[in-house]
Amino acid sequence: MSQPIRFYHRNAIREVSGAGVTRTVLQYLREDARCTGTKEGCAEGDCGACTVVVGERDAQGGVSFKAVNACIQFLPTLDGKALFTVEDLRQPDGSLHPVQQAMVDCHGSQCGFCTPGFVMSMWALYEKHGHEQAGGACAGKGACSTPSRQQIADSLTGNLCRCTGYRPILDAAEQMFQAGPPKQPVDVKALAQTLAALERADTFHYEHQGQRYDAPRTVDALAALKAARPAARILAGSTDIGLWVTKQMRELGDVVYVGQIDAMRRIDVSDAFVEIGAAVSVERAYAELAKHYPELDEMWKRFASLPIRNAGTIGGNVANGSPIGDSMPGLIALGARVVLRGGDVTRELPLEDLYLAYQKKDMAEHEFVLALKVPTRTGARANLRFRTYKVSKRFDSDISAVCAAFAYIADGDVIREPRIAFGGMAATPQRAAHAEAVLANAHWHEATAQAAMIALGNDYAPLSDMRSTSEYRLETAKNTLYRFWLETRPHNPLAPQALNVRAVAAESA
Repeated sequence: MSQPIRFYHRNAIREVSGAGVTRTVLQYLREDARCTGTKEGCAEGDCGACTVVVGERDAQGGVSFKAVNACIQFLPTLDGKALFTVEDLRQPDGSLHPVQQAMVDCHGSQCGFCTPGFVMSMWALYEKHGHEQAGGACAGKGACSTPSRQQIADSLTGNLCRCTGYRPILDAAEQMFQAGPPKQPVDVKALAQTLAALERADTFHYEHQGQRYDAPRTVDALAALKAARPAARILAGSTDIGLWVTKQMRELGDVVYVGQIDAMRRIDVSDAFVEIGAAVSVERAYAELAKHYPELDEMWKRFASLPIRNAGTIGGNVANGSPIGDSMPGLIALGARVVLRGGDVTRELPLEDLYLAYQKKDMAEHEFVLALKVPTRTGARANLRFRTYKVSKRFDSDISAVCAAFAYIADGDVIREPRIAFGGMAATPQRAAHAEAVLANAHWHEATAQAAMIALGNDYAPLSDMRSTSEYRLETAKNTLYRFWLETRPHNPLAPQALNVRAVAAESA
């Protein structure tokens, strides 16, 4: 039997039945709950006008707060969670929350359409930063310390403003930490208890007009559902599938949501691998991978926006198999393996072997991505040289024209086990076999790099589209390889900052 969707919103537990499986959180807020502070801008998760904050119980028994895009999140995925919107920031005496007051004081709003989204992204940072300080030490104890301006800017990458400009908004985000705590802070302990009471012990089943939505709690339950109904659509972060509904008006059929399976939300680190469950968010996955491979830090910050990284999953990005997916080139260059499950059978294969052709993968209909295994930097890999590069028209929150990743094990000045992978250069994320052959067991000299650059022409024949021409893509691919040489050459390698336009401009300013 269909069960109601249960979640915490506006200081109460809400139960919803009769809503469509793909009804978005934004539609529910504006049309059903009459919480019209949240706005619709792009309906695809790009502008941030619809930003809300979702609270979930964490492994420590507390609550984690994440800014997400309400326009592409389906309402049933809120089951067992807490939803916060700009209306929740109103104080008991009618005054503004420090986040809102800072926006007023710093003139951070003109037309105001984008302002609620900015406020909610700022509030998520306010809560996160506050509770990280000695277990929430700034609550009731004066002003909180302030994150750096760059940290603030990174937290607002998913929010666009067309009229105010970002400087006053960044000023407001700095000032909000100096205003003292709000009169009505979030009682995290009480909220955690409420969410614990909402937690389901078994699969959550919801149905509307014949369309089914299931949220299993275990991998075995997920495998059984997919075996029984292979055509059921796997849903994770909804950052791509959400657009199928809002932009393409597609019918999804039955949906199976993996966001409630704890085993698929785990990260396990061993001597050999970092194993990342397929339902781990992109933000958490990159945070862990960057500990082992700090070279991923820039790609982490430039992967979409924070709300998208909070909602989207690393397994979903891999399973989607987009030729311009930014995670795959780096993972392939690192030698990642993908773990698949179908029925009672589990198998794994190199990530690059998962992709057969455009939107075609080496997966049976009843199989799903269970986890990713990324080799650690142990043994000979202690001498791994690794870089990723993203080329796009905008620095933040943009689709790559070319995404490049390079890796090899340095044996003195000899190249061992080179791995090169590109996104945006073929119908799938693809390794560069000819260039790798040039590099394998060769001395890492400039002539070697230039020979490998020429070989890339035999590896790829990219298409022209709205993001770039084929000629630009191929030339850019070659140039990224040359940059890799400059940064990793055995003698006098250049620091990444020396090749970063923004860093050089900042130093000369």
